[in-house]
Amino acid sequence: MTKEIKIIILSAPSGAGKSTIANEILADETLKCSFSVSATSRSPRAHETNGEHYYFLSSETFREYIEKDLFVEWEEVYAGQYYGTLKSELDRLTAAQRNIVFDVDVKGGIRLKQIFGERALSMFIMPPSSEELQNRLRKRNTECEESLQKRLKRAEEELSFAPMFDIVVVNDDLGQAVAEAKKHIAMFTGTF
Repeated sequence: MTKEIKIIILSAPSGAGKSTIANEILADETLKCSFSVSATSRSPRAHETNGEHYYFLSSETFREYIEKDLFVEWEEVYAGQYYGTLKSELDRLTAAQRNIVFDVDVKGGIRLKQIFGERALSMFIMPPSSEELQNRLRKRNTECEESLQKRLKRAEEELSFAPMFDIVVVNDDLGQAVAEAKKHIAMFTGTF
């Protein structure tokens, strides 16, 4: 008998710590989780590997995949910059009999919760303040001022979506935020 695969959705504004928390969850083998690699049309950053961090597609290819209905969900996050979950990625992880962790933007998180309903736990990672979020993004030193301002403007909008998630975890202290996220996932998946 195969177990029901649970879906864990992590969403947050850029810089809130969602990917760091996701990595801690994935490293905890007791939770039996695997990462859903998203597709994007943006260029890879220096440390990113195709197929591990994202599936990097051209904007043209991404739009072709949309037309062919190859995505579970997708979103044009910034003008001409797409992110989405390929159906083939979901098939791969389901076959492995692992709970699936999605690290997605806020609108993608809401859409995934609508698609998977009670099989999914949606978790919003909240920064302690807008000021701290801005500090974290600046410390990354990965983008120009114009791009940073776009992210900050989008973050303000994204914060308003927090009440639409099952759980809100405030990432003021990383260790506490990770422990809280793991506790909720363990209870949801029955892996405690």
